[in-house]
Amino acid sequence: MKRSSSRRLVAHGRTFAAGCVVVLLLVAGVWSSWETAHHIVLAKGREHGSMVVTSCGEDTCTGSFSPDADAADRSSVTVERSVAARKGDRFPVVVKPGTGEVVRTGTPGFLHAWVPLGGALVLAALVIGGGMRMTRTAWGTGVAGAVLLTATFVAL
Repeated sequence: MKRSSSRRLVAHGRTFAAGCVVVLLLVAGVWSSWETAHHIVLAKGREHGSMVVTSCGEDTCTGSFSPDADAADRSSVTVERSVAARKGDRFPVVVKPGTGEVVRTGTPGFLHAWVPLGGALVLAALVIGGGMRMTRTAWGTGVAGAVLLTATFVAL
């Protein structure tokens, strides 16, 4: 085997391995985001309403739920603390089926649901640029992730 062909083989192997890592990062980001996002994206037929935050613990905030239309009144629902800012805040939510947990809807809730994908895009950009030597694609991927994370920060 010639020296130049072995170098090409190593370069192709590095690119393939980096590509596998990129795919793994992006699939993990989408998978993690979809756990929350599907309640927002596929919200038809679910209980919609608004939540007023009454108290917050370390991980969750609790509050009252006021239904929009056909939903049942609930005395208490919980939401992730990172979504609820302060006691007294009011925002639109959708109830996770069969639970007392809610997910914030609207633009802020939608963006917050996709935060794991934004982080995965930023990490994937490093691998695309460093491992695959595709700098333009890396910049595009990194900027897309950073825009998503910034938009979520601004919206919440």
